[in-house]
Amino acid sequence: MATTTAAGTDTARIRPSKSTGFLSWVATTDHKRIGILYFWTVLVFFFIGGVESSLIRAQLAQAELSVLTAEIYNQMFTMHGITMVFLVVMPFAAAFFNYLLPLMIGARDVAFPRLNAFSYWFYLFGGIFLYSSFFLGGAPNGSWVGYAPLSTNAVSNMAFYAVGLQILGVSSLASAVNFIVTIVNMRAPGMTFMRMPMFVWMTLTTSFLLLFAVPIIAVALFMLQFDAVFSAQFFQPATGGDPVLYQHLFWLFGHPEVYIMILPAMGIVSEVMPTFSRKPLFGYAAMAFAGAAIGFIGFGVWAHHMFTSAIGPVPRAAFSVATMFIAVPTGIKIFNWVFTMWGGRIRFTTAMLFSVGFVSMFTIGGLSGVMHAIVPHNAQQHDTYFVVAHFHYVLFGGALFGLISGVYYWFPKVTGRLMNEKLGKVHFWTWLFGFNLTFGPMHMSGLLGQPRRTAVLPDELGPTVELYNLLSSLGVIVLIVSASIFLFNLIRSIRRGEASGDDPWDARTIEWMTATPPKHHNFDVIPVVTSRDEFWHRKYAESEQGIPVAVPVGASVDHDADGDAGHIHMPDPSLWPAIHTLGVLPLGYGLVYANWLLIGIGAVWMVTGMFGWIIEPLAEGDDDEPALAGSAAH
Repeated sequence: MATTTAAGTDTARIRPSKSTGFLSWVATTDHKRIGILYFWTVLVFFFIGGVESSLIRAQLAQAELSVLTAEIYNQMFTMHGITMVFLVVMPFAAAFFNYLLPLMIGARDVAFPRLNAFSYWFYLFGGIFLYSSFFLGGAPNGSWVGYAPLSTNAVSNMAFYAVGLQILGVSSLASAVNFIVTIVNMRAPGMTFMRMPMFVWMTLTTSFLLLFAVPIIAVALFMLQFDAVFSAQFFQPATGGDPVLYQHLFWLFGHPEVYIMILPAMGIVSEVMPTFSRKPLFGYAAMAFAGAAIGFIGFGVWAHHMFTSAIGPVPRAAFSVATMFIAVPTGIKIFNWVFTMWGGRIRFTTAMLFSVGFVSMFTIGGLSGVMHAIVPHNAQQHDTYFVVAHFHYVLFGGALFGLISGVYYWFPKVTGRLMNEKLGKVHFWTWLFGFNLTFGPMHMSGLLGQPRRTAVLPDELGPTVELYNLLSSLGVIVLIVSASIFLFNLIRSIRRGEASGDDPWDARTIEWMTATPPKHHNFDVIPVVTSRDEFWHRKYAESEQGIPVAVPVGASVDHDADGDAGHIHMPDPSLWPAIHTLGVLPLGYGLVYANWLLIGIGAVWMVTGMFGWIIEPLAEGDDDEPALAGSAAH
């Protein structure tokens, strides 16, 4: 029996022997490498989403154009929305969570390293699955919200949408559980919740939002898939189904989803602004609780997306008030960022410029959002380009500005090099100009009656609306130039950027206490945290005039969590997460085409992969059952 167990275990041990090369990346369980994989994958999908948006704007640059057919246009705007929400903004935040979270709380990795790898591979294969639809009869074309019963029609190709988003949802849920456990259980000694960096607070809030929101959309997608593939009747009004039920389920997920995308950017800005203002974050406790309040209230405002649906006057009044109320914690954050900069010695680096851009553009998006709390106003704007402008100011002007700020800020931590500041500032100003030129005019064209999701700009809307659309299309060209500058700067800086040193920004939080780039195990000695902004307080004390004064090096005592810094226990690479998740492709295609053979192949593959995962020890030399092994030997 003992021999059989050993043989089975040896069979499962198929670890790569080298720490470099392609296979080492496939098998990695290092949170930093997984963060890098997320980042580069996001850039690929960002490029694809950008191509889709360019084709959309080419079609709408003038009235009555025929650059795209109606069918291709519908596929383009649907896949653009799916891509930017589920394949770019959400995983872009996950790249930061993966790389930075353990470093910022003084841990050596996340709680479940192989589950972390599993999350990435599910994300990658989910994206590949969705885009394979272009080669299998056409991509989904029923919009990223997937409203039923239109989306249950086979012509809409939305079965790929239903299954693909469920695959991506598994990735998000696994990451959420991993990050929550990591934050709750693996903080450095002395790091209480009120000493955590604000980015960690926003990671925790976002993870709880994912934990509670994703199961809701999973229910809606499950029913949608059965309607589309197996002719169920959940959303078919002719047979007693309720299409409005889908809207409730989608937006009960969809509005918390907005905060899932924006809160990570808020966390990044809350780290960048204090560093470059040389001041602590103003109102730390208020900022932490405002983030939690945004997450909590976010579950109570979903029906403002449905004011033109049959929900009645009482729900409209209730959700109108809730929509106004959620602006309060958001306003707290905006004012606290302004007060953080007020009186500070500000350095306008590229990272700081993008953070300031985030605050200003997100404020515009937030104000247009509060306008939707007014029911008659909402009814006028519903399904017009005003709504398109609003959510792009929130998600592009908000989330993407904040996330790009994080790229410039933590790039030295990842690479040991600085990005070129001159190119970075050119990138910022062209990005800001191109963004406003693209999406600013959409407010006007929407108020003048331009409907969204239409393949042709109607000539009867007049020359003013046509001019606004031309300006938006020209803005996309500026954004393409700006993105090219960013990509050039990124690649150039990786290859031959100026060496950054360990603390190029005179930062405040403990991830900058490690080597740059960090070692595999992050910390030789786990830091003991005695105050908020621990690294800053190790470097400076305050004079009587309130001026930072450098303190002697070596004034702190840290904690060797392993008892011997020379023997630090770290998880080994594992191929099993990638092998296991590969089975989701045949399983997904089987569900789309109701092919039980493919479903069976995918299920058996995944069960086999899970078995290999379970019997493989976390690290070579581990003995998960010492008592059993001892008795067998005896």
